[in-house]
Amino acid sequence: MCLSSPFILPCRQPGCNNNRSSTPLSYSCIRQVTVVKMSPCCWLALLALVPLALATNPGVKVKLTEKGIEYGKQIGMASLQQKLKTMKVPDLSGTERVAPIGKVKYSLTGITIVNLGLPYSALALVPDTGISLSITNAFISLHGNWKIRYLSFIKDSGSFDLEVNGLTVTDSITIKSDETGRPTVSSVNCVANVGSASIKFHGGASWLYNLFSAYIDKALRSALQKQICPLVADTITDMNPHLKTINVLAKVDKYAEVEYSMVTSPTISNTSIDFSLKGEFYNIGKHQEPPFSPTPFSLPPQVNNMLYIGMSAFTTNSAGFVYNNAGALSLYITDDMIPPSSPIRLNTRTFGAFIPEIAKRFPSMMMKLLVKTVKEPTIFFEPNNVTVQASGSVTAYAIQPNTTLSPLFVLNMEGSVSARLYVTGVKLAGAVTLNKIEMTLETSYVGQFQVRSLDNIFLMVLKVAVIPKVNARLEKGFPLPSIGKMNLVNTQLQVLKDYMLIGTDVQFTG
Repeated sequence: MCLSSPFILPCRQPGCNNNRSSTPLSYSCIRQVTVVKMSPCCWLALLALVPLALATNPGVKVKLTEKGIEYGKQIGMASLQQKLKTMKVPDLSGTERVAPIGKVKYSLTGITIVNLGLPYSALALVPDTGISLSITNAFISLHGNWKIRYLSFIKDSGSFDLEVNGLTVTDSITIKSDETGRPTVSSVNCVANVGSASIKFHGGASWLYNLFSAYIDKALRSALQKQICPLVADTITDMNPHLKTINVLAKVDKYAEVEYSMVTSPTISNTSIDFSLKGEFYNIGKHQEPPFSPTPFSLPPQVNNMLYIGMSAFTTNSAGFVYNNAGALSLYITDDMIPPSSPIRLNTRTFGAFIPEIAKRFPSMMMKLLVKTVKEPTIFFEPNNVTVQASGSVTAYAIQPNTTLSPLFVLNMEGSVSARLYVTGVKLAGAVTLNKIEMTLETSYVGQFQVRSLDNIFLMVLKVAVIPKVNARLEKGFPLPSIGKMNLVNTQLQVLKDYMLIGTDVQFTG
């Protein structure tokens, strides 16, 4: 038993609110239900379970298909081949009794690899376990030098060539999550077997070596066999520094960053490896959770591309929450932002035609509009359609000759835009078009007036001043989950119910 120190079990009290079930309960929501004794070993066991207990629904899912794994195998095999070429075969020496000469002292030195090939290799997914690696019919060619001494005074030397064929390697690769939420891989249960080898001696008394070549052959094969699995393990472990380049926290701009850490360990099936990522935007330096949580979603069984990225509406809506909190969803509009050819100007003359009190109290003055959101916008994904609903306000000011701003009125605004999303580089970008707006009067400092009379003015202002600014920002995009110098090719984007799906192949440069 490992009961030795007291602890308190938490339970939820009526009236306790937490935005996310995965966040710890506040002290006001904890009551002592029992006291037990627990040793450090049990604490460690409990802590090991914490990540699973705190796991939330992902905002983003990534599927690596067999096609993607095959591409990764090609890169990995090239790396393994280079690694195996670095094998250092130790010098061998010994004494053998050869009839009728008697004892022969020998040494094999300067053994180097001159050729190595891995013509047949395969990776197979093992559900809930990892990846199995199989290499068959590999070959290695080596060259070295020999020396012998016999009958106490006769010495001779020359060179030799060793051909190793039928080399097989099997290994299992596990995939887990490290402390940063990135995947990590390791080698377990590697087995290497050198099928056959033939050695030929050249120069001098090569005939003498050939008399006990079987022993030499066995010793060399054993030396090779001992080194192969450690080098395979090193090659697999060498992948982890590259996996460290996954952008688990990617900066978007001065306001926001997006987190792509894994919320659970990868799920491995017969056809894919699936990663569940947090997929949440945060204000830089301030990780505040939004008042909504990700809902479960599943990727369709598509396998034509190497990689599939499913991004839920939660991820894009968390972006809206972040930018609204940062005050970034606001814009001052002045007359110089209106096309010169437009007959509608941001001045008291134009607005005075609809609201006479403006022209009377603020004659011949320029105006300024402040357009801003009053809460985070909401993004809806429906098949082949992305809609953004936004609640905002418009405050109109007259600009006094001394540049003082005099408020004229405040309008409530409910707006809807349609969005077109696309992938550029390794970023998701977009553009919006205005669907409709509805405005109501919140406050007037120039008397009552019909808000509808201003509809055409504000539609024009939104289309020529606000929407272009929004699209200029959306055109810059935000980072998708990526690793190292990865390029996306043959990319397709589908909008489905509550999420978007990006299917793509990948290429690595360097």
